[in-house]
Amino acid sequence: MIFPGSKNFIWLMSDNMHHQWLLLAACFWVIFMFMVASKFITLTFKDPDGYGAKQEPLILTAVTKVEEVHVPEEKHWPEEFQPTGKAFSGNLIRQPLVHMERLELLRNVCRDAALRNLSHTAVSKFVLDRIFVCDKHKILFCQTPKVGNTQWKKVLIVLNGAFSSIEEIPENIVHDHEKNGLPRLSSFSDSEIKKRLNLYFKFFIVRDPFERLISAFKDKFVHNPRFEPWYRHEIAPGIIRKYRKNRTETKGLQFEDFVRYLGDPNHRWLDVQFGDHIIHWVTYVELCAPCEITYSVIGHHETLEDDAPYILKAAGIDHLVSYPTIPPGITVYNKTKVERYFSGVSKRDIRRLYARFEGDFKLFGYREPDFLLN
Repeated sequence: MIFPGSKNFIWLMSDNMHHQWLLLAACFWVIFMFMVASKFITLTFKDPDGYGAKQEPLILTAVTKVEEVHVPEEKHWPEEFQPTGKAFSGNLIRQPLVHMERLELLRNVCRDAALRNLSHTAVSKFVLDRIFVCDKHKILFCQTPKVGNTQWKKVLIVLNGAFSSIEEIPENIVHDHEKNGLPRLSSFSDSEIKKRLNLYFKFFIVRDPFERLISAFKDKFVHNPRFEPWYRHEIAPGIIRKYRKNRTETKGLQFEDFVRYLGDPNHRWLDVQFGDHIIHWVTYVELCAPCEITYSVIGHHETLEDDAPYILKAAGIDHLVSYPTIPPGITVYNKTKVERYFSGVSKRDIRRLYARFEGDFKLFGYREPDFLLN
């Protein structure tokens, strides 16, 4: 049975549904055209190599603000970073954050009263002797031996103008401070030192403290590639006389002897006799005074492939010089080697060694070795 007007009602319903379908189809068409246009724009303007195009700045430079720093007008201080090609190897966004975190950790540990004796030191002549100056580009570099410092010295030698390229620098010149054109900060007057510490870009490099000690031991007492006889003939006998347990043993300095010397709270009486040669194994705190000097960047040997180009960019010199090529695997932390060297050392001696270097471990984010926790 059909009620009056029902045909008109059915027709109206049908017409309304028809309009809804048309509207829906139109919406899909607009969305489809928008997607096509977006894809076209992307394909047209995208850099095929992924790093050649100019991009927006990423993040502010990681500079610790312990004291107010006034940057000279002629210095183009890099407060923001842009891509520089392959140098950042995929870590373009991550790198500035990593360095900000390192500086924040440093500040927090420096404030820790419980670690004050292990994290603070006077900015003495010993420290100022470790800091090399590049006035031309307003850079200070604190030397921390056994973490690739030779290469950084070469970079600064080129920047100072003594040689036009890293390849031209003779190896015997790099460490000859009378000929390499690298002045030390200690050679300036007090006012000039203060000015440079306040205004210049400052950096140094660290690595796992225990691995660094192994490297120092091998380089100075085992291989001695630079033919520095005083390590074997003067320093080693002095350590053996004081710290060797088995007096009948006649072999050369052993790693456990070296560890006992370094972990002895009274080691300083020997340090005085050894003079500046101790720079190869004293703490980063003693070398560079990181809680007293406001460093701009702290590089890590384990991530030097990324840190080196970052430092050059942050210092504004990446267009002038490149860090020398790093051999594959040379910077990787060798846990097996560390455990092997310390396997012959008593837990007591290792704990005493760690107690001395705890500041270095904490300030720069290195974990306490597993063999100390077992």
